Amino acid sequence: MSRPGYIDAIGRSGVLAALAPFDPHVAGTPPLGIDLPSSDIDILCHAPDPDRLAHVLWQDFSDCAGFSLRHWTTESRPLIASFSAHGWMFEIFGSAQPVAEQPGWLHFQVEKRLLALGGQAFHAKVMAARHAGTKTEPAFAAALALPGNPYDALAALHPAPDDELALLIARAGF
Repeated sequence: MSRPGYIDAIGRSGVLAALAPFDPHVAGTPPLGIDLPSSDIDILCHAPDPDRLAHVLWQDFSDCAGFSLRHWTTESRPLIASFSAHGWMFEIFGSAQPVAEQPGWLHFQVEKRLLALGGQAFHAKVMAARHAGTKTEPAFAAALALPGNPYDALAALHPAPDDELALLIARAGF
């Protein structure tokens, strides 16, 4: 039995409505069209009060399979919740940073632009790496031959205009 599409699973779960006070943004591989059968649905939230987000998550999703909720102990104390619903794993990330400034959102935005500019050959190269077990950001960095930490390298590309990204893609042979 195949699982429903990610948009259907999001709608059936009611997660965006429940998280509406936290400016939820769907990110990750399904909206990019580079998901694998094991991919989850990532939702990034603005949570200046992580306890308030934790309360909503416990109230609305603690009865879902595999529910877990974790607070990081760093100064910013981001929150991560995971659960399974409608054939998908969901991962909710809450941070005091507005979503538009969160590293996960910056990565998602630049990956979306790179895929749009890179065409089918670039998409195929990223997917080949993903199928080989490479995580998303390292797969993009490898396809573009970016040096250093792949997460930092992709975040650094976020402000680049499309013509610079297109040149980077062309230099990588796509």
